[in-house]
Amino acid sequence: MTDLDEQREVYRTLDLALRIGEVLLSSGAGTADATATILGVTAAGALRGCEVDITFTSIAISYQASPDTAPETHMRVVRYRSQDFSRLTEVDRLVRRYSRGEVTRDEASRELARLTSAGPPYPRWTAVIAWGVMAGGATLLLGGGWLITLVAFVTAIVIDLNNRWFNRQRLPAFYQQVAGAFVATAVALVLYAVHAPVKPSLVVAAGIIMLLAGIALTGAVQDAITGYYVTAAARSLEAMLLTGGIIAGVSLGLAIGIKLGFHVGIEAQTIQLSNLPIMVGAGALMAVAFAYASYAPLRALLPVAVIGGAGSLVFTLMTRAEFGPAWSTAAAAFTVGFGSYSLGRRSGVPPLVVVVSGTVPLLPGLTIYKGLYELTGLGNLIGIVSLATAVAIAIAIASGVILGEYIAQPIRREARRLEDRLAGPRLIGPRRPIRR
Repeated sequence: MTDLDEQREVYRTLDLALRIGEVLLSSGAGTADATATILGVTAAGALRGCEVDITFTSIAISYQASPDTAPETHMRVVRYRSQDFSRLTEVDRLVRRYSRGEVTRDEASRELARLTSAGPPYPRWTAVIAWGVMAGGATLLLGGGWLITLVAFVTAIVIDLNNRWFNRQRLPAFYQQVAGAFVATAVALVLYAVHAPVKPSLVVAAGIIMLLAGIALTGAVQDAITGYYVTAAARSLEAMLLTGGIIAGVSLGLAIGIKLGFHVGIEAQTIQLSNLPIMVGAGALMAVAFAYASYAPLRALLPVAVIGGAGSLVFTLMTRAEFGPAWSTAAAAFTVGFGSYSLGRRSGVPPLVVVVSGTVPLLPGLTIYKGLYELTGLGNLIGIVSLATAVAIAIAIASGVILGEYIAQPIRREARRLEDRLAGPRLIGPRRPIRR
Protein backbone atom coordinates (compact mmCIF):
# COMPACT_ATOMS: atom_id res chain seq x y z
CA MET A 1 0.00 0.00 0.00
CA THR A 2 1.43 3.36 -1.01
CA ASP A 3 1.64 6.38 1.28
CA LEU A 4 -1.23 7.97 -0.64
CA ASP A 5 -3.41 4.91 -0.11
CA GLU A 6 -2.61 4.90 3.60
CA GLN A 7 -3.48 8.58 3.82
CA ARG A 8 -6.83 7.91 2.16
CA GLU A 9 -7.56 5.07 4.57
CA VAL A 10 -6.82 7.34 7.52
CA TYR A 11 -9.00 10.09 6.10
CA ARG A 12 -11.95 7.77 5.54
CA THR A 13 -11.80 6.45 9.09
CA LEU A 14 -11.53 9.92 10.59
CA ASP A 15 -14.34 11.18 8.38
CA LEU A 16 -16.61 8.37 9.57
CA ALA A 17 -15.79 9.16 13.19
CA LEU A 18 -16.42 12.88 12.68
CA ARG A 19 -19.80 12.33 11.03
CA ILE A 20 -20.88 9.96 13.80
CA GLY A 21 -19.81 12.49 16.42
CA GLU A 22 -21.81 15.17 14.62
CA VAL A 23 -24.99 13.10 14.88
CA LEU A 24 -24.43 12.49 18.59
CA LEU A 25 -23.74 16.13 19.45
CA SER A 26 -26.63 17.43 17.38
CA SER A 27 -28.96 15.01 19.20
CA GLY A 28 -28.00 16.28 22.67
CA ALA A 29 -25.47 13.61 23.70
CA GLY A 30 -22.90 14.63 26.29
CA THR A 31 -19.37 15.50 25.22
CA ALA A 32 -17.94 12.56 27.16
CA ASP A 33 -20.24 10.15 25.31
CA ALA A 34 -19.44 11.68 21.93
CA THR A 35 -15.70 11.61 22.65
CA ALA A 36 -15.75 7.97 23.74
CA THR A 37 -17.78 6.93 20.71
CA ILE A 38 -15.43 8.75 18.33
CA LEU A 39 -12.44 7.06 19.95
CA GLY A 40 -14.23 3.73 19.66
CA VAL A 41 -14.72 4.26 15.93
CA THR A 42 -11.11 5.27 15.33
CA ALA A 43 -9.83 2.34 17.41
CA ALA A 44 -12.02 -0.07 15.45
CA GLY A 45 -10.50 1.44 12.31
CA ALA A 46 -6.98 0.59 13.57
CA LEU A 47 -6.04 4.20 14.38
CA ARG A 48 -4.34 4.31 17.77
CA GLY A 49 -3.65 7.35 19.89
CA CYS A 50 -6.18 9.74 18.40
CA GLU A 51 -6.95 12.93 20.28
CA VAL A 52 -10.44 14.43 20.18
CA ASP A 53 -11.36 18.03 20.93
CA ILE A 54 -15.02 19.04 20.97
CA THR A 55 -16.59 22.44 21.30
CA PHE A 56 -20.28 23.15 21.10
CA THR A 57 -20.21 23.68 17.34
CA SER A 58 -17.18 21.73 16.11
CA ILE A 59 -15.31 18.43 16.43
CA ALA A 60 -11.58 18.04 15.81
CA ILE A 61 -9.59 14.79 15.64
CA SER A 62 -5.81 14.71 15.62
CA TYR A 63 -3.92 11.57 14.56
CA GLN A 64 -0.19 10.93 14.51
CA ALA A 65 0.83 7.73 12.73
CA SER A 66 4.29 7.58 14.33
CA PRO A 67 6.43 9.74 16.61
CA ASP A 68 8.63 10.88 13.70
CA THR A 69 5.75 12.06 11.48
CA ALA A 70 3.71 15.22 11.70
CA PRO A 71 0.19 14.80 13.11
CA GLU A 72 -2.80 15.55 10.93
CA THR A 73 -5.95 17.18 12.25
CA HIS A 74 -9.44 16.97 10.80
CA MET A 75 -12.40 19.11 11.87
CA ARG A 76 -16.14 19.05 11.27
CA VAL A 77 -18.63 21.78 12.13
CA VAL A 78 -21.92 20.83 13.80
CA ARG A 79 -24.39 22.95 11.83
CA TYR A 80 -27.74 21.65 13.04
CA ARG A 81 -29.57 20.56 16.18
CA SER A 82 -32.32 17.97 16.07
CA GLN A 83 -34.39 15.81 18.39
CA ASP A 84 -34.52 12.63 16.33
CA PHE A 85 -34.20 9.63 18.63
CA SER A 86 -34.63 7.14 15.78
CA ARG A 87 -31.52 8.46 14.03
CA LEU A 88 -29.63 8.52 17.32
CA THR A 89 -30.60 4.91 18.04
CA GLU A 90 -29.68 3.65 14.59
CA VAL A 91 -26.32 5.42 14.65
CA ASP A 92 -25.60 3.95 18.08
CA ARG A 93 -26.43 0.50 16.71
CA LEU A 94 -24.23 1.11 13.68
CA VAL A 95 -21.27 2.03 15.89
CA ARG A 96 -21.65 -1.20 17.85
CA ARG A 97 -21.82 -3.29 14.68
CA TYR A 98 -18.75 -1.57 13.26
CA SER A 99 -16.84 -2.05 16.52
CA ARG A 100 -17.67 -5.76 16.47
CA GLY A 101 -16.50 -6.10 12.89
CA GLU A 102 -19.94 -6.95 11.51
CA VAL A 103 -19.71 -4.21 8.87
CA THR A 104 -16.75 -2.73 7.07
CA ARG A 105 -15.83 0.93 7.28
CA ASP A 106 -17.13 1.66 3.80
CA GLU A 107 -20.41 -0.13 4.55
CA ALA A 108 -20.74 1.83 7.79
CA SER A 109 -20.09 5.08 5.92
CA ARG A 110 -22.79 4.34 3.36
CA GLU A 111 -25.23 3.30 6.08
CA LEU A 112 -24.52 6.50 8.02
CA ALA A 113 -25.17 8.59 4.91
CA ARG A 114 -28.48 6.82 4.43
CA LEU A 115 -29.49 7.39 8.07
CA THR A 116 -28.63 11.09 8.10
CA SER A 117 -30.46 11.77 4.84
CA ALA A 118 -33.57 9.72 5.64
CA GLY A 119 -36.77 11.40 6.73
CA PRO A 120 -38.58 10.78 10.04
CA PRO A 121 -39.84 7.22 10.62
CA TYR A 122 -43.39 8.38 11.40
CA PRO A 123 -45.68 10.83 9.61
CA ARG A 124 -45.07 14.37 10.80
CA TRP A 125 -48.74 14.89 11.66
CA THR A 126 -48.55 12.09 14.24
CA ALA A 127 -45.62 13.85 15.90
CA VAL A 128 -47.66 17.06 16.03
CA ILE A 129 -50.51 15.21 17.75
CA ALA A 130 -48.01 13.67 20.16
CA TRP A 131 -46.97 17.16 21.30
CA GLY A 132 -50.63 17.88 22.00
CA VAL A 133 -50.96 14.64 23.99
CA MET A 134 -47.90 15.58 26.02
CA ALA A 135 -49.37 18.98 26.90
CA GLY A 136 -52.69 17.38 27.79
CA GLY A 137 -50.87 14.95 30.05
CA ALA A 138 -49.17 17.89 31.75
CA THR A 139 -52.52 19.43 32.70
CA LEU A 140 -53.66 16.07 34.10
CA LEU A 141 -50.46 15.84 36.11
CA LEU A 142 -51.12 19.31 37.53
CA GLY A 143 -54.68 18.47 38.52
CA GLY A 144 -56.67 19.74 35.54
CA GLY A 145 -59.95 18.36 34.21
CA TRP A 146 -60.95 17.10 30.79
CA LEU A 147 -61.82 20.56 29.40
CA ILE A 148 -58.51 22.21 30.22
CA THR A 149 -56.75 19.08 28.96
CA LEU A 150 -58.48 19.46 25.61
CA VAL A 151 -57.58 23.15 25.45
CA ALA A 152 -53.94 22.38 26.25
CA PHE A 153 -53.96 19.68 23.58
CA VAL A 154 -55.13 22.11 20.88
CA THR A 155 -52.83 24.89 22.10
CA ALA A 156 -49.78 22.66 21.95
CA ILE A 157 -50.61 21.65 18.40
CA VAL A 158 -50.90 25.31 17.40
CA ILE A 159 -47.56 26.09 19.07
CA ASP A 160 -45.81 23.20 17.35
CA LEU A 161 -47.23 24.11 13.94
CA ASN A 162 -46.16 27.72 14.43
CA ASN A 163 -42.65 26.69 15.47
CA ARG A 164 -42.33 24.38 12.47
CA TRP A 165 -43.31 27.26 10.18
CA PHE A 166 -40.89 29.61 11.92
CA ASN A 167 -38.16 27.00 11.57
CA ARG A 168 -38.76 26.76 7.83
CA GLN A 169 -38.39 30.53 7.72
CA ARG A 170 -35.06 30.11 9.54
CA LEU A 171 -36.21 32.17 12.51
CA PRO A 172 -33.79 31.62 15.43
CA ALA A 173 -34.95 29.29 18.19
CA PHE A 174 -35.10 32.13 20.73
CA TYR A 175 -37.91 33.85 18.85
CA GLN A 176 -39.70 30.55 18.39
CA GLN A 177 -39.68 30.15 22.18
CA VAL A 178 -41.02 33.68 22.62
CA ALA A 179 -43.83 33.07 20.14
CA GLY A 180 -44.78 29.70 21.63
CA ALA A 181 -44.90 31.00 25.20
CA PHE A 182 -46.95 34.01 24.11
CA VAL A 183 -49.49 31.79 22.36
CA ALA A 184 -49.96 29.69 25.50
CA THR A 185 -50.39 32.81 27.64
CA ALA A 186 -52.80 34.37 25.16
CA VAL A 187 -55.01 31.27 25.26
CA ALA A 188 -55.05 31.47 29.06
CA LEU A 189 -56.10 35.13 28.88
CA VAL A 190 -58.97 34.24 26.55
CA LEU A 191 -60.14 31.51 28.92
CA TYR A 192 -60.03 34.00 31.79
CA ALA A 193 -61.92 36.62 29.78
CA VAL A 194 -64.79 34.27 28.92
CA HIS A 195 -64.95 32.96 32.50
CA ALA A 196 -64.34 29.38 31.41
CA PRO A 197 -64.78 26.89 34.29
CA VAL A 198 -61.13 25.83 34.13
CA LYS A 199 -57.73 26.80 35.52
CA PRO A 200 -56.19 28.93 32.73
CA SER A 201 -52.75 28.89 34.34
CA LEU A 202 -52.45 25.18 33.56
CA VAL A 203 -52.46 25.95 29.84
CA VAL A 204 -49.46 28.22 30.30
CA ALA A 205 -47.71 25.64 32.49
CA ALA A 206 -48.29 22.93 29.89
CA GLY A 207 -46.96 25.21 27.15
CA ILE A 208 -43.86 26.00 29.19
CA ILE A 209 -43.21 22.30 29.78
CA MET A 210 -43.59 21.63 26.07
CA LEU A 211 -41.05 24.32 25.20
CA LEU A 212 -38.66 23.29 27.98
CA ALA A 213 -38.69 19.67 26.80
CA GLY A 214 -36.47 20.44 23.83
CA ILE A 215 -33.71 22.08 25.91
CA ALA A 216 -30.70 19.80 26.50
CA LEU A 217 -30.01 20.77 30.11
CA THR A 218 -28.97 17.25 31.06
CA GLY A 219 -26.14 17.39 28.54
CA ALA A 220 -24.97 20.71 29.97
CA VAL A 221 -24.80 19.42 33.54
CA GLN A 222 -23.24 16.15 32.39
CA ASP A 223 -20.48 18.08 30.62
CA ALA A 224 -19.89 20.23 33.72
CA ILE A 225 -19.74 17.21 36.03
CA THR A 226 -17.44 15.26 33.71
CA GLY A 227 -15.00 18.17 33.26
CA TYR A 228 -15.90 19.47 29.79
CA TYR A 229 -16.36 23.04 30.92
CA VAL A 230 -16.22 24.73 27.52
CA THR A 231 -19.11 22.73 26.10
CA ALA A 232 -20.89 22.89 29.46
CA ALA A 233 -20.74 26.68 29.35
CA ALA A 234 -21.98 26.75 25.75
CA ARG A 235 -24.85 24.33 26.43
CA SER A 236 -25.78 26.26 29.58
CA LEU A 237 -25.82 29.53 27.68
CA GLU A 238 -28.06 27.99 25.01
CA ALA A 239 -30.40 26.62 27.71
CA MET A 240 -30.51 30.03 29.42
CA LEU A 241 -31.22 31.79 26.13
CA LEU A 242 -34.05 29.44 25.17
CA THR A 243 -35.52 29.60 28.66
CA GLY A 244 -35.22 33.36 28.48
CA GLY A 245 -37.34 33.25 25.34
CA ILE A 246 -40.05 31.39 27.25
CA ILE A 247 -39.89 33.93 30.06
CA ALA A 248 -40.12 36.81 27.58
CA GLY A 249 -43.16 35.33 25.84
CA VAL A 250 -45.03 34.64 29.07
CA SER A 251 -44.12 38.05 30.49
CA LEU A 252 -45.40 39.79 27.37
CA GLY A 253 -48.69 37.92 27.57
CA LEU A 254 -49.08 38.69 31.27
CA ALA A 255 -48.29 42.38 30.70
CA ILE A 256 -50.98 42.59 28.01
CA GLY A 257 -53.41 40.78 30.28
CA ILE A 258 -52.78 43.23 33.11
CA LYS A 259 -53.43 46.16 30.77
CA LEU A 260 -56.75 44.55 29.89
CA GLY A 261 -57.58 43.85 33.53
CA PHE A 262 -57.03 40.08 33.32
CA HIS A 263 -55.08 38.53 36.17
CA VAL A 264 -54.56 34.86 35.45
CA GLY A 265 -53.34 33.78 38.86
CA ILE A 266 -52.14 30.44 40.19
CA GLU A 267 -54.65 28.17 41.83
CA ALA A 268 -53.25 26.30 44.80
CA GLN A 269 -52.28 22.74 43.97
CA THR A 270 -52.66 20.11 46.69
CA ILE A 271 -51.33 16.64 46.04
CA GLN A 272 -53.74 13.97 47.22
CA LEU A 273 -52.72 10.34 47.41
CA SER A 274 -56.14 9.45 46.01
CA ASN A 275 -55.01 11.09 42.74
CA LEU A 276 -51.78 9.09 42.67
CA PRO A 277 -52.87 6.71 39.86
CA ILE A 278 -53.85 9.67 37.66
CA MET A 279 -50.56 11.46 38.30
CA VAL A 280 -48.48 8.36 37.61
CA GLY A 281 -50.46 7.65 34.45
CA ALA A 282 -50.13 11.27 33.33
CA GLY A 283 -46.37 11.15 33.87
CA ALA A 284 -46.11 7.98 31.81
CA LEU A 285 -48.29 9.52 29.10
CA MET A 286 -46.15 12.66 28.92
CA ALA A 287 -42.94 10.66 28.65
CA VAL A 288 -44.31 8.41 25.90
CA ALA A 289 -45.78 11.32 23.95
CA PHE A 290 -42.49 13.23 24.05
CA ALA A 291 -40.54 10.14 22.98
CA TYR A 292 -42.89 9.57 20.05
CA ALA A 293 -42.82 13.26 19.07
CA SER A 294 -39.01 12.95 19.03
CA TYR A 295 -39.29 9.90 16.74
CA ALA A 296 -38.08 7.33 19.26
CA PRO A 297 -38.33 3.70 18.09
CA LEU A 298 -41.60 2.05 19.04
CA ARG A 299 -39.76 -0.54 21.15
CA ALA A 300 -38.61 2.30 23.40
CA LEU A 301 -42.10 3.48 24.34
CA LEU A 302 -42.75 0.79 26.96
CA PRO A 303 -39.57 1.42 28.99
CA VAL A 304 -40.14 5.16 28.60
CA ALA A 305 -43.66 4.76 30.04
CA VAL A 306 -42.33 2.72 32.97
CA ILE A 307 -39.59 5.24 33.75
CA GLY A 308 -41.89 8.25 33.33
CA GLY A 309 -44.49 6.72 35.64
CA ALA A 310 -41.86 5.71 38.21
CA GLY A 311 -40.40 9.22 38.27
CA SER A 312 -43.85 10.75 38.77
CA LEU A 313 -44.58 8.25 41.53
CA VAL A 314 -41.41 9.09 43.44
CA PHE A 315 -41.92 12.83 42.98
CA THR A 316 -45.52 12.66 44.22
CA LEU A 317 -44.63 10.61 47.31
CA MET A 318 -41.64 12.80 48.17
CA THR A 319 -43.67 15.98 47.73
CA ARG A 320 -46.46 14.56 49.85
CA ALA A 321 -43.87 13.83 52.54
CA GLU A 322 -42.84 17.54 52.38
CA PHE A 323 -39.28 17.12 51.17
CA GLY A 324 -39.58 20.24 49.05
CA PRO A 325 -39.67 20.62 45.27
CA ALA A 326 -35.92 20.43 44.63
CA TRP A 327 -35.21 17.31 46.67
CA SER A 328 -38.40 15.62 45.49
CA THR A 329 -37.35 16.29 41.90
CA ALA A 330 -33.81 15.10 42.57
CA ALA A 331 -35.10 11.80 43.99
CA ALA A 332 -37.40 11.32 41.02
CA ALA A 333 -34.61 12.15 38.57
CA PHE A 334 -32.32 9.70 40.33
CA THR A 335 -34.98 7.03 39.84
CA VAL A 336 -35.18 7.92 36.16
CA GLY A 337 -31.42 7.78 35.69
CA PHE A 338 -31.03 4.56 37.66
CA GLY A 339 -33.74 2.70 35.78
CA SER A 340 -33.02 4.07 32.32
CA TYR A 341 -29.70 2.29 31.88
CA SER A 342 -30.95 -1.27 32.19
CA LEU A 343 -34.35 -0.68 30.55
CA GLY A 344 -32.83 1.25 27.67
CA ARG A 345 -30.19 -1.35 26.91
CA ARG A 346 -32.65 -4.21 27.17
CA SER A 347 -34.98 -2.54 24.68
CA GLY A 348 -32.13 -1.85 22.29
CA VAL A 349 -32.07 1.95 22.56
CA PRO A 350 -29.49 4.29 24.11
CA PRO A 351 -30.27 5.18 27.75
CA LEU A 352 -30.23 8.84 26.67
CA VAL A 353 -33.54 8.31 24.87
CA VAL A 354 -35.20 6.95 28.00
CA VAL A 355 -33.57 9.51 30.29
CA VAL A 356 -34.61 12.60 28.34
CA SER A 357 -38.17 11.34 27.89
CA GLY A 358 -38.51 10.19 31.49
CA THR A 359 -37.59 13.59 32.91
CA VAL A 360 -40.22 15.52 30.93
CA PRO A 361 -42.93 15.15 33.66
CA LEU A 362 -40.50 16.71 36.16
CA LEU A 363 -39.97 19.98 34.27
CA PRO A 364 -40.90 23.07 36.35
CA GLY A 365 -43.52 24.62 34.06
CA LEU A 366 -45.93 25.73 36.79
CA THR A 367 -43.11 27.02 39.01
CA ILE A 368 -41.78 29.26 36.23
CA TYR A 369 -45.24 30.65 35.54
CA LYS A 370 -45.81 31.22 39.25
CA GLY A 371 -42.62 33.25 39.52
CA LEU A 372 -43.41 35.32 36.44
CA TYR A 373 -46.94 36.04 37.60
CA GLU A 374 -45.73 37.11 41.03
CA LEU A 375 -43.20 39.47 39.47
CA THR A 376 -45.29 40.81 36.58
CA GLY A 377 -48.85 40.56 37.85
CA LEU A 378 -48.42 41.20 41.56
CA GLY A 379 -45.18 43.17 41.58
CA ASN A 380 -44.00 40.88 44.36
CA LEU A 381 -40.30 40.13 44.65
CA ILE A 382 -41.17 36.71 46.02
CA GLY A 383 -41.38 35.76 42.36
CA ILE A 384 -37.57 35.77 42.30
CA VAL A 385 -37.66 32.97 44.85
CA SER A 386 -40.04 31.00 42.65
CA LEU A 387 -37.79 31.43 39.63
CA ALA A 388 -34.78 30.42 41.71
CA THR A 389 -36.73 27.34 42.74
CA ALA A 390 -37.31 26.54 39.08
CA VAL A 391 -33.56 26.79 38.45
CA ALA A 392 -32.92 24.50 41.42
CA ILE A 393 -35.43 22.00 40.02
CA ALA A 394 -33.72 22.05 36.62
CA ILE A 395 -30.33 21.41 38.21
CA ALA A 396 -31.85 18.69 40.40
CA ILE A 397 -33.22 16.93 37.32
CA ALA A 398 -29.88 16.85 35.52
CA SER A 399 -27.69 16.04 38.50
CA GLY A 400 -30.11 13.40 39.81
CA VAL A 401 -30.17 11.66 36.42
CA ILE A 402 -26.37 11.64 36.15
CA LEU A 403 -26.00 10.25 39.70
CA GLY A 404 -28.47 7.51 38.89
CA GLU A 405 -26.46 6.61 35.80
CA TYR A 406 -23.23 6.55 37.78
CA ILE A 407 -24.65 4.03 40.21
CA ALA A 408 -26.56 1.97 37.66
CA GLN A 409 -23.80 1.28 35.15
CA PRO A 410 -21.72 -1.83 35.84
CA ILE A 411 -18.05 -1.07 36.32
CA ARG A 412 -15.60 -3.53 34.76
CA ARG A 413 -11.86 -3.27 34.44
CA GLU A 414 -11.83 -2.16 30.79
CA ALA A 415 -14.87 0.07 31.17
CA ARG A 416 -13.36 1.68 34.25
CA ARG A 417 -10.23 2.62 32.33
CA LEU A 418 -12.32 4.31 29.66
CA GLU A 419 -14.56 6.05 32.21
CA ASP A 420 -11.53 7.20 34.21
CA ARG A 421 -10.19 8.76 31.05
CA LEU A 422 -13.49 10.40 30.23
CA ALA A 423 -14.58 11.02 33.83
CA GLY A 424 -18.23 10.17 33.41
CA PRO A 425 -20.96 7.59 32.87
CA ARG A 426 -22.08 6.60 29.40
CA LEU A 427 -25.55 7.50 28.11
CA ILE A 428 -24.86 6.41 24.53
CA GLY A 429 -22.20 4.52 22.57
CA PRO A 430 -20.26 1.31 23.20
CA ARG A 431 -18.86 0.68 26.65
CA ARG A 432 -15.39 0.27 25.17
CA PRO A 433 -13.88 0.09 21.68
CA ILE A 434 -13.23 -3.43 20.42
CA ARG A 435 -9.70 -3.74 19.11
CA ARG A 436 -9.07 -5.46 15.84
